Amino acid sequence: MSYKAYPPAWAQGDALRAAARRWQRRGVLTPAQQAAIEAAHPVAYYRPNNWIRVLLFGVALLGAGSTLGFIVLMTDGKLNPAAYGVLVLLGAIVALELIIKSSHHYHSGMDNALLHTALLAWGFLIFYTCFEVLPTQSITATLTGPFTGWLLWLAALAVLLAGIVAALVRYADPLAAITAFGTALMLLVSVLFTLSWLLPFAVMAATGALLLALRRLPARADYFYYRSAGLVLRVLGLATLYLAGNYLVVREGNAELLGGGSASQQIPFAPLFYAFTAGIPVVYIVLGLRRHDRLLLTMGLLTLAFSIYTLRHYRTLMPPEVAATIGGVVLLAGALAALRYLRTPRHGLTAAADSEATPQFNLESLVVAQTAHAPAAPEAGFQFGGGHSGGGGAEGSF
Repeated sequence: MSYKAYPPAWAQGDALRAAARRWQRRGVLTPAQQAAIEAAHPVAYYRPNNWIRVLLFGVALLGAGSTLGFIVLMTDGKLNPAAYGVLVLLGAIVALELIIKSSHHYHSGMDNALLHTALLAWGFLIFYTCFEVLPTQSITATLTGPFTGWLLWLAALAVLLAGIVAALVRYADPLAAITAFGTALMLLVSVLFTLSWLLPFAVMAATGALLLALRRLPARADYFYYRSAGLVLRVLGLATLYLAGNYLVVREGNAELLGGGSASQQIPFAPLFYAFTAGIPVVYIVLGLRRHDRLLLTMGLLTLAFSIYTLRHYRTLMPPEVAATIGGVVLLAGALAALRYLRTPRHGLTAAADSEATPQFNLESLVVAQTAHAPAAPEAGFQFGGGHSGGGGAEGSF
């Protein structure tokens, strides 16, 4: 039995049809070839448009809440709260598996709602057990004071994280990826709460390890199954890695952890955090250009803007209106110069829009064009960014 709830072929077919439409717009495939590809890989699941998905999500949540209310009325509220949590958890999982297997729902909104209903019930059961049941048992009778609460809090977060990760592995839900990332970050902060000087380095190390692990994802056979969740984790990892090393965040966060209320003070290793604040955006931008990775480039520009704000927060060189005017002029001049320089593709980069770039057949598009009756799925790397290493289209430019 597969540990994946959805057939991986659904995600792979999604990627192939999207690639075929993209290639057809660029003139790599003819409309007939695109139609043949889509006919060979038909949509075998139910996923409505975004508005209907939002509606189904809300209806499913309302249905789950109404069912719980009906059960409470039928039992006159006499059951233990944990019993209601177990009923909601089992009911949501059974309903989720049934609509996937029988009705072929694939991130339709309804299955997402049932999944998160189950996760909410899972979280309730864990925290109820840790903070309402265990403190009354003999297992914790000898432990008193804040230390007991801290241990129970860590145990609750660890068990909660295990359940969310299991759901993420099975259902590849992007919102579950956000929840897993947030829970893991909260667990790490809770463990190192008293070591505020070590916390930024630990967060940077953890997010760096996550980003390195995600770089291996495109090489996996099930890449398309986890592509959306992986993209969400990558965005969160890049943002958190930068923020954990940003001087403003570390300084003001350290003041809050120490119970400030007054102005923040200089922090240990301040020159190192200044270097992180200035250097990480540059690294993102350089790697984004070298790898033709649009996400890295975008994150680099966003973090660069926040680094400039960090500098101005502590060092005011000129009035804000003058700084904003000069900055806008510099950015506009730089953008126009880059557009002019890249009007002719250079170094694998181009200023032309995807739809205007000169199409160049590569091996992948040739295979698909010549075997439209049974095409192979696009390579995993084709989906990120642009160019030969990140995949932004068949023309090999970014």
